Amino acid sequence: MSKVIEQKQQVVSEIAEKLENSVSTILVDYRGLDVAEATELRKQLREAGVDFKVYKNTMTRRATEQVNLTDLDEHLVGPTAIATSTEDVVAPAKVLNNFAKNHEALEIKTGVIEGRVVSLDEIKQLADLPSHDGLVSMLLSVLQAPMRNFALATKAVADQKEEEGA
Repeated sequence: MSKVIEQKQQVVSEIAEKLENSVSTILVDYRGLDVAEATELRKQLREAGVDFKVYKNTMTRRATEQVNLTDLDEHLVGPTAIATSTEDVVAPAKVLNNFAKNHEALEIKTGVIEGRVVSLDEIKQLADLPSHDGLVSMLLSVLQAPMRNFALATKAVADQKEEEGA
């Protein structure tokens, strides 16, 4: 009997560690997805660097108690899968939201973003943000614009002086 309890304590510790170390955690109800759809979802999440696992709700409740996220407990009803990311805040929300648009069976319940429990609307807003690479690209183009304009203006002046001198 103590071996079973020990295994359960390890699972609770694993969940608590994931909740504590992740920058983004999304809880979803996957009821109604067939095997092919679930496999496709797992593949997309894995490619985005997101860990996706199903845990028992009682184990997850004990873990939320350990990390002071008991606000999640009201959403731990029915089949619940947990998607966590330790690196990219946007990735789980983006992948799950896009998948849910095409598969009505997947229902996003709630999430935790950088230690704060967030609503479904906040998750959808986060999913609509561009990726990290997209944001960096936008920033670089904004930073390059003044230099590009200066170079074009300098070239135009040089061309004009050249024409006047000829």
